[in-house]
Amino acid sequence: MSDPAALTRPTWSGALNRTFRHWSLLPAVLLFGALTLYPLLNLARMSVSTVEFTQAAEIWTFTPKRNFDLLRADEVLRPAIVNTFVFVAVSVTIEMVLGLALAISVAGVRGKRWIRTLLILPILVPPVAIGSMWKLMYNYDFGIFNQMLVAVGLAPVNWLGSASIALASVIAVDVWHWVPFVFLILFAAVEALPVDLLEAAHVDGASRWQAVRLITIPLLRPAIIVALVFRSILAFKVFDEVYLLTSGGPGTATELINLHLYKVFFEQNQLGYGALLSLAVIAAIIAFLLVSRRLTGALATA
Repeated sequence: MSDPAALTRPTWSGALNRTFRHWSLLPAVLLFGALTLYPLLNLARMSVSTVEFTQAAEIWTFTPKRNFDLLRADEVLRPAIVNTFVFVAVSVTIEMVLGLALAISVAGVRGKRWIRTLLILPILVPPVAIGSMWKLMYNYDFGIFNQMLVAVGLAPVNWLGSASIALASVIAVDVWHWVPFVFLILFAAVEALPVDLLEAAHVDGASRWQAVRLITIPLLRPAIIVALVFRSILAFKVFDEVYLLTSGGPGTATELINLHLYKVFFEQNQLGYGALLSLAVIAAIIAFLLVSRRLTGALATA
């Protein structure tokens, strides 16, 4: 008679297979660690140094106090941080609202495949082309927006040259570019919703708005959270469109943290301070990911 315990006892072949699966991942883990860990360590080393190039030689000097003094004395850093948070908060909020509204609206109409194809076209355009195109449209002398204002008897507006509206103009470009991204995620989620719940709500006399508010949006919560986190991270990393539209001007009206980093590294040639600033940005992104993970977990279980 066979031993019942022997049927559940792990065999050598099973243990060997599990061990092999674990060790087979080692080369990929080592490569990923090398490509991630070495740049971070080099960045940390650079953040406490002053890097100079003299006679085709790279000279590193250990100057941590100097870099921290530059961080405290940086007058552009504070408006750059404020502008970045305003940019992320306003643009992502508008994009989430418009993307959700479009996803729910398009899902209930005929020809939605063609509409979906047209709506996602802005995602396919490179950011460099978008920045150049919108800069021409915003042009004070011959841009289409000012031409339309003049045609109805209004004065032209300096969309990118006025400190009061330059950031709003940049946010409008970002909204045009990334609303389709949010729409695409939420549209796929809307298409996957159970139809029987919505039909039962209509049979019970619920209006379309009541069905959307009480059934559709709660069921879309996981997809909304995913779109929100992805868009927040991408908005925080924005660079090329702002660089092409305003280069951070006028003054510091549209100066964002990534643009400021670029200027510190490549225009001011302050590699040590730029590395310190980069570490601060990385720490902020990690903190955002940790906070967003806690928030998404709380919202998912709410």
